[in-house]
Amino acid sequence: MKIGIAEDVAILRDALAEALTARGFDVCIAVGDADALRKEIEHQGVPDVTIIDVRMPPTNSDEGVRAAIELRQRHPGAGVLIFSQYVETSHAHQLFGSNAAGVGYLLKDRVGDVREFISAIERIANGETVLDPDVVSALIRVAGGRFGLETLTPRERDVLALMAEGHSNTSIAAKVSLSIGGIEKNIASVFTKLGLEQSNTTHQRVLAVLRYLQG
Repeated sequence: MKIGIAEDVAILRDALAEALTARGFDVCIAVGDADALRKEIEHQGVPDVTIIDVRMPPTNSDEGVRAAIELRQRHPGAGVLIFSQYVETSHAHQLFGSNAAGVGYLLKDRVGDVREFISAIERIANGETVLDPDVVSALIRVAGGRFGLETLTPRERDVLALMAEGHSNTSIAAKVSLSIGGIEKNIASVFTKLGLEQSNTTHQRVLAVLRYLQG
C-alpha cells in the first residue's frame, strides 16, 4: 500500500514514515507543506492513503484540510486521513459531505497505539470512514439544532455519534448495553427525526449521518 504524508513537523513526519515503512507500507511521499504534496502527487501519482495535517505553512491555518478537499475532488477514490491536534469544522462539510468513503479524521493526542493507527489506515484504504469521537462531538455541536438534533433523546444522540464513527449495530449494542433490536429501534427513530431514508448498510448510513450533520 502506497502512503503519502504531509506534515510540517519534521520529527513527526520522519517518525510516521519510519513506523509505516517498518510495517510494510510504501511511504512514497513525505513532505512538509500542501504545495509540495501537490507537486509530488503530480510527479508520482496518488497514494492509496494520504495522511495530512490540518495546519501547515505558509499560514499554518487550514492549508492541510483544503489540500485534502482538493485531493478528493480531483481523485474521488483517494484515501485521506486528516491527522491533527485540531478539530477543523468549517471545511468538514466539503470533506465529508458528498462522499465520506475512504476519509478519516483522527486527533494526534488520542492515538496512543500504533496498531490502532495502522488499523485506521487500512480501513480508510478499504473505503471506510474513520472518525475520532471528539471530532464527531464537534461536528454535532456545530450542527446544533439545525437538523432536528434537538428532538433526539440522549440515547439516540449516543447511537448517532457511534453511527457517525462507523460502528456496526453489534458494536453499538455492546458499547451502550442494548440489544440489537433496541439499537435498530433507536436507529429507526434517529432516521425518522432527522428526515433520513433508512439504509441497510452501515457505510451508506455513515454517509447520510455526516451529510446531515454538516448540511
